[in-house]
Amino acid sequence: MSSACILTNGKLDHIDAKTAHGLIRGTERFDIIGVVDSKNAGRDAGKILDGRVRNIGVYSSIIDLLDKLAQKPEYAIIGVALSGGVLPEDWKKIILEALEHGISIINGLHQPLGDNPDFKAAAIKYEAAILDIRKPRPFSEMHFYTGAILSVETPIIAVLGTDCAIGKRTTARLIADLCQGSGIHTELIYTGQTGWMQGGRYGFIFDATPNDFVCGELEHAIVSCVRETSPDLILIEGQSGLRNPLGPCGSEFIVSGRTKGVILQHAPFRTYYDDLEEFGCRIPDVAEDIKLLELLGAETLALTLNSRGGNEQGMTTEQEKLTARLGIPVIRPLEEGVETLLDVIKRYMQRPSR
Repeated sequence: MSSACILTNGKLDHIDAKTAHGLIRGTERFDIIGVVDSKNAGRDAGKILDGRVRNIGVYSSIIDLLDKLAQKPEYAIIGVALSGGVLPEDWKKIILEALEHGISIINGLHQPLGDNPDFKAAAIKYEAAILDIRKPRPFSEMHFYTGAILSVETPIIAVLGTDCAIGKRTTARLIADLCQGSGIHTELIYTGQTGWMQGGRYGFIFDATPNDFVCGELEHAIVSCVRETSPDLILIEGQSGLRNPLGPCGSEFIVSGRTKGVILQHAPFRTYYDDLEEFGCRIPDVAEDIKLLELLGAETLALTLNSRGGNEQGMTTEQEKLTARLGIPVIRPLEEGVETLLDVIKRYMQRPSR
């Protein structure tokens, strides 16, 4: 496992740092030894994230991290996902600082950093590397839909969302861990850059894939996973939101991925789609998205809630209302865990008509 620090540049406690949040919660690809964030320096990253101490220190700069730790990280991971994927000017100094200390950069933004002449020169001079993992692969390495998935009998569940930046990946990992710990051989198909950073073995980066190849890449990931590991259950990490105008996503996972079961992530106290507040783009009633999933051929097995924006009493009230109205389990994964979903998943797996 390679050692790494995470760069958040003052955004560690912001929703934009969802890549950092995922890596702090867990990764099998990297040993996270620290976070660089001047605003939150001196604290524990896990404590900032959700109140749980994870022994991952936060440092004011790369130099501060190197001075206080006994080891130099092999990589510095850009831990934010910014709207438009463009690197702000105030990030250039911290990236150059890492490269000048021989620390390689892992970049999950849309904007490739390896093309920047200053970064490129520093990487060469100080023998570091720049990995732009969201850079589209050559067409020769991509897969087109073949229909091979039609022979897959493994039950598949997608964790989709009513919006982006809502916790789909985190919920999917919690469910995967639950199933694995309960003796269900479960594989998680990653579809974003953070899923790869967390150590995903099967998957692809959805928004770095040309549209014509999205369904083929999804099929290839699922079919390869089934052929090589013979899992009892496959989970798919969803992307964006079912009807978010910036990038509606979900039908591909259901139609091309032959997904018959969905666990839907929802933020009841979020009124507008993320980054579309100024346009007044309201998130529809969650019951409408459940109906949409049904029309596409998938059953919503449970609703999982993101509590951001609500207090404990408000969330409890909303949870009770949604449970009564929708007639499906409604849980808060971060606050309650996902154990109550195990029986739901087992029943789904046993259905002959699945």
